[in-house]
Amino acid sequence: MRTADAQAKGNYMNASRTPFGLIALMLLAGMGAAAQFAKVSVIFPMLATVYPQAGTSLGFLVSVISLTGVVTGLVAGMLVARIGFRRVVIWGLALGAAMSALQALFPPFTVMLITRAVEGISHIALVVALPTLIARLTADRHRPYVMTLWGSYFGVTFALVAWLGVPLANTFGPAILFLIHAGLMLAMAVALAAALPRDLIPKTDTALPSLRQILANHPVIYASPRIAAPALGWLFYTLTFVALLTVLPPYLPDATRTTLAFWMPIAGIIVSLTLGAQLLRILPAVTIILIGLALSILATLAMWTIPGAFLPPILLFGSLGLVQGASFTAIPQLNPDPTDQALANGALAQMGNLGNLLGTPILLTMTAPMGYNGAILFALLAYMGCAAVHLHAAARRKR
Repeated sequence: MRTADAQAKGNYMNASRTPFGLIALMLLAGMGAAAQFAKVSVIFPMLATVYPQAGTSLGFLVSVISLTGVVTGLVAGMLVARIGFRRVVIWGLALGAAMSALQALFPPFTVMLITRAVEGISHIALVVALPTLIARLTADRHRPYVMTLWGSYFGVTFALVAWLGVPLANTFGPAILFLIHAGLMLAMAVALAAALPRDLIPKTDTALPSLRQILANHPVIYASPRIAAPALGWLFYTLTFVALLTVLPPYLPDATRTTLAFWMPIAGIIVSLTLGAQLLRILPAVTIILIGLALSILATLAMWTIPGAFLPPILLFGSLGLVQGASFTAIPQLNPDPTDQALANGALAQMGNLGNLLGTPILLTMTAPMGYNGAILFALLAYMGCAAVHLHAAARRKR
């Protein structure tokens, strides 16, 4: 006679059924992971008053959470598989809740940075384990739509936290965002501990590669114009996304600042799910990336020539939506072999975390002496660099 867990597991693995309630709960957990960036980014000017001595180092409060992803990079998925996906999600949520609660006390800056670095363990655990579990639980016919929803969790979270979080922080102080985040993460940990079936994805006993093997693999992976191209382009994209959402708002007009903070990330999602999805049916992914970069450069120049205008920032993030969706699609297009796809996905995660780690501090360093012009120059250099990487890799593939 099967146990309740076994029966539940059998139901979840039925290819004709999707447990939408459980999927929704895991999507909310993913938004909790995205909020680990957003809760700091949207109130960044307030944190400058809490830590006035930090200077440009304050940017690491946003980005240091990515340090774990940079270090683990290509082996993060293997680590999660060995520990167990269900256990990683539950403990990742609990660790995130604990760090948010501690951050609400606003400890000394060095201690705050340490809590953010520890929070990076929670973040990488969640963003590796959750999409794997979601894909496993979703019926075949629903999977494209569900995974598209998963792909939008970052932008949606930034928009919601900017819309709801900033007024709350203005009314009750910045600590309220950390406390709310801690409570939500803990609630999701308890809910998923009860709802997620055990052994949905069995733990693996595959031996982890040695440090020497990992270091030896990196030059091989990043020398390949097929495996490395999506990841190296993604580095330049992620340098700007969180950084601009964090640093740009004070340079926007007071009357439209809150509205723009909401619509900028939403614009990228809308374009990615509509125009981007249609273009991917008729054009190669790399071509769409280059179109998105060209439009991003034009939108950035419009922000420079008509500062304070409402549409150019929205057009910029809408253009980046083309880059976002096509970058993930480029991986299987350029790498038909599943092994190469796994390496390309690991490289993409590693470069994405490196971009998030460095983007905000670099942008703050450029805006400190140059102001708004520094932000414009930063964006232009990043998008031209991204285009150069893809054009160079395409030329190498032709040879």
